[in-house]
Amino acid sequence: MTERSCLSIILAAGEGTRMKSALPKVLHPVAGLPIVCHVINAARANGGEIAVVTGHGAEKVGAAVKDFAPEANTFIQAERKGTAHAVLAARRAIEQGHDDILVMFGDTPLIEVAALEAAREPLKRGVAVVVMGFRTDNPTGYGRLIEDNGELVAIREERDCSEEERRIKFCNGGLMAISGEHALALLDAVDNRNAKGEFYLTDIIEIARDRNLRVVAEEVAFENVLGINNRVELSAAEAIWQQRKRREMMLAGVTLTAPETVYFSHDTEIGQDTVIEPHVFFGPSVTVAESVVIHGFSHLEGARIASGAQIGPYARLRPGADLHEKAKVGNFCEIKKATIERGAKVNHLTYIGDARIGAEANIGAGTITCNYDGFSKFFTDVGPGAFIGSNSSLVAPISIGSGAYVASGSTVTEDVPDGGLAFGRARQTTLPDRGRQLRERLSAAKKAK
Repeated sequence: MTERSCLSIILAAGEGTRMKSALPKVLHPVAGLPIVCHVINAARANGGEIAVVTGHGAEKVGAAVKDFAPEANTFIQAERKGTAHAVLAARRAIEQGHDDILVMFGDTPLIEVAALEAAREPLKRGVAVVVMGFRTDNPTGYGRLIEDNGELVAIREERDCSEEERRIKFCNGGLMAISGEHALALLDAVDNRNAKGEFYLTDIIEIARDRNLRVVAEEVAFENVLGINNRVELSAAEAIWQQRKRREMMLAGVTLTAPETVYFSHDTEIGQDTVIEPHVFFGPSVTVAESVVIHGFSHLEGARIASGAQIGPYARLRPGADLHEKAKVGNFCEIKKATIERGAKVNHLTYIGDARIGAEANIGAGTITCNYDGFSKFFTDVGPGAFIGSNSSLVAPISIGSGAYVASGSTVTEDVPDGGLAFGRARQTTLPDRGRQLRERLSAAKKAK
């Protein structure tokens, strides 16, 4: 469709009262991304310009849109007077004279670019309006699409349907493609002579037919037009999105041993031959290269993982975690804003924050970087090949040299040179037989009570 210019108008002005939330409905996330941004992504992939019409929570929605899609133009529907009125809030954009106008809804995060392309296709053949519809075995509550000889005759709300029309399973999805040549004339002809006194976008169907313009319905999968009105539907949309993403990942060469337990973010990137075990959660901004193994019950966010690395089980990678080739982060370890260089091992029960762990270094179980003094964060640098014994505390700022050795149980507060050996333990005192005497005294005291 690149030979035809397109304007995507995304209606995002609704209050969303059924969400029971102070957050505007279209800003609730699916896969970590606001609903409206999923719609913008589909519009981007379709090509052309984007206009977002805001209303309720306009400041918050507008800011989120501008942050995610600086190229999008935003318009405000100051009064809620119906869907046609909302579309005309973007009049300045419509007046630019695009070949095609897409009317989309900011609460339909599962819309796919293939559906948008299919809706635009009839416009090339001189059709004036295309309505996206879906088929369902349970059409109760939906407006029916009434067709005759391949043309859309009317959109009939269920309460107005005849018994025969109620049996129709082809339903209105709401989204439309409109010929840019006719868009403003059709929209301006919509009136508000109805029970609610609103300007309905669906009225352009009858207006177009009265003007001998062609109107058709294009069938799309139900998920494409699934609108979010409450948190139950939000959960359903999340489930569908995750199912799509898991399938996409597996077809791209990623092994998911229990797909239904793995959750991806909207921007998760994973290379082929990576294996992901059950119950792994990907937050935003995670990039995983090829041939990585992520063991079960791990949580990753804002992390970059190079090829051949191993993670988990029960590992947490926080923003800024950067694992190089063949690095290993094992069970019950947390990495935050730290680089783990090639072949380095952080195997057990360890916290590494604001640090560099050099290539082939070994971090013993229970080691922590003490990076925060209550006011500021400080950096820990562990050189290549260094060995940090179990249960050590590295008090930042500090540098452990290449090939250095820190004895187990040490609290290290001073730099250790290359090849150096550091002990940071309190001196041990052993009193023979005193353990037995202490137990006897405590036992007698307990019995006396």
